[in-house]
Amino acid sequence: MAREIYEPGEIPPLGEVPRYMYAALIRRDRYGQPADAIRIEPVEVPAVGRGQVLLMVMAAGVNYNGVWAARGTPADVIAARLKQGDPHDFHIAGSEGSGVVWAVGEGVHGLGVGDHVIVGGVRWDESATDIRMGVDPTASTSQRAWGYELNFGSFAQFTVVDEYQCHPKPARLTWEEAGCFLGGGSTSYRQLFGWPPHTVQPGDPVLVWGGSGGLGSMAIQLVHHFGGIPVAVVSDDAKTDHCLRLGARGVVNRRRFDHWGRLPDAEDTAAFQSWLQGARAFGRQIWETLGERRSPRIVLEHPGRDTLATSVYVCDNAGMVVTCAGTSGYNGDIDLRFLWMFQKRLQGSHAANVRQTRAVVDLVGAGRIDPCLSLTVPFGEIGAAHQLVHENRHPSGNTAVLVNAPEPGLTELP
Repeated sequence: MAREIYEPGEIPPLGEVPRYMYAALIRRDRYGQPADAIRIEPVEVPAVGRGQVLLMVMAAGVNYNGVWAARGTPADVIAARLKQGDPHDFHIAGSEGSGVVWAVGEGVHGLGVGDHVIVGGVRWDESATDIRMGVDPTASTSQRAWGYELNFGSFAQFTVVDEYQCHPKPARLTWEEAGCFLGGGSTSYRQLFGWPPHTVQPGDPVLVWGGSGGLGSMAIQLVHHFGGIPVAVVSDDAKTDHCLRLGARGVVNRRRFDHWGRLPDAEDTAAFQSWLQGARAFGRQIWETLGERRSPRIVLEHPGRDTLATSVYVCDNAGMVVTCAGTSGYNGDIDLRFLWMFQKRLQGSHAANVRQTRAVVDLVGAGRIDPCLSLTVPFGEIGAAHQLVHENRHPSGNTAVLVNAPEPGLTELP
């Protein structure tokens, strides 16, 4: 007879599904600082639907989705789901992870119990009309971020995912390595290669904001691997060596400039000229870092409010600024003159489709790209790990949480 619940790190017999599991829950009355908002509590194991698999989570990656969910902003994801009729008054974050297929639902043909997988963080309805008409699934109106907009993410002993979210785990990777890189890796891959003709070509300068973070660490490596010239932007000189080790041509410390924030109105001549002077100085620093007077053909953005205007300014003529977030704020002002006069492109990008996600898994599996795991924490420290991300005090690279993996360094079930 199956037990009601197992402790984290205590592995049940393969395929035995307990009634309850431990999960890192966020509740509305705790919204605020992630260290306080996220707590380990028991809940029922979710049911498996058609086309889905139940995954025993071995390790999971920490990213900004968990921070946003814990703070209840920019969206109250629990309230939004309750309004739609969802009966659960809690949220389980986690939009990437690694684990073992523990049960399969009706209609699943490509996976079986015991398979080791890595999970991508976006879900959509494969029968949606727009997808059937040829829309990229990540642009479908049915697309949702698993572990953020959707509940029952990877910060739990068990989770339910759609079959297409699962990719084979490279055997050489530990659970924590496999669980930490796909969010930043697949997102940056789509930013850099998903928007032709603005795809990285040999010799292309590419500016990477947040070069030492999870997204930036993967982006630097991808640009370098495909022959581009990555220039990283960081907030601390101590992060320089990390970026250079990954293949950056050079590093720009944004703390040496003070023009960040909302773009002043052009009619406010003094304030606008002060901003323009700072943006020009930042652009010259990029030239000095490259060793030649060339501007980035692609700018990989995510800070948003503080940096977007400068990114558009320093981008090369007919180049592209591609953004996937707004970690410093969502009001992104730009001077349209720099956009249309120099025929630049401002492109939004979100997550990655199955093919793009698999490409990143294969590159890491082949040893071409390092997963950049820098910190591994136990299950009980999920809240503290998100607090570090929220305060930008996390170490360079990616952070992983051991969920059911009893210790670091394992590549198989113990």
